[in-house]
Amino acid sequence: MTFLYLGVRYLGILFAILDMLGSVPTISLTDTEGRIRYAICSWTCIVAFPMLWVIIITRLHAMYQRSRKILIFLTVTFLADTIFNGALAVLTTIHTSGEELILSGTYQCSIDYVQDILLLDSIGWILGTVWEFLTLCLAIRIAVKHFRELREYSAEGIIKDCFTVLIKTHVLYFVSFVTVSCFRLVLDLSTTFSAGRISPGAEIYYGLLQILMVMQLFVLGPRLILGVREHHAKVVVDSDAATGMGTIAFQERVHIQTGNGV
Repeated sequence: MTFLYLGVRYLGILFAILDMLGSVPTISLTDTEGRIRYAICSWTCIVAFPMLWVIIITRLHAMYQRSRKILIFLTVTFLADTIFNGALAVLTTIHTSGEELILSGTYQCSIDYVQDILLLDSIGWILGTVWEFLTLCLAIRIAVKHFRELREYSAEGIIKDCFTVLIKTHVLYFVSFVTVSCFRLVLDLSTTFSAGRISPGAEIYYGLLQILMVMQLFVLGPRLILGVREHHAKVVVDSDAATGMGTIAFQERVHIQTGNGV
């Protein structure tokens, strides 16, 4: 998990730097350089998404008490989606071209797509959203089941809090993914953002999309790990504090009883 966390974080730094490099108007990029930058950004996302999905699969596998059926089901659907996205990334890299534009004294690199590529890209985002929704439903289902089963046990509070943290982080990540997917679908399917039309509104929309992608992939994604770790650390600290207070109280009682005996 630590490797996945660090990997996603460093990929996020790379993605943010390259994205800022392409957004600065005073930096001139040739069509080849712009295409290389675009390809690296695309493949960064292609690598980051499977890493986050492995984290989600690991969480669900643990929540379902290491169920083999759940693991097989999630792995098969994960591989199918990942293979499709990988093949799409290869096609996108091959069939895109870059064009250097000079608008009002500023340099911009425009990426031209084949129309079929945009359609396939939209399908990829839709499939990813379906997979994310499926994992969210599985997480909510097992959490509700555990909440019902733990009502009779004294450990309900700790375990229930842990499942609450799991669901909160998962829901927040899912909402961010759906938001990015909707923005991306509008970008791919709307004629307003078609190639060759660069307007201030389109630039603002694209910039907002990039910010949301960075937040979803490289901030909220790693929170899937940190949320549980922070909760576990808090439980350990509270447990140690309670144990320490109990020990102090016990020692004081022993001291008082000894003094009375003397």
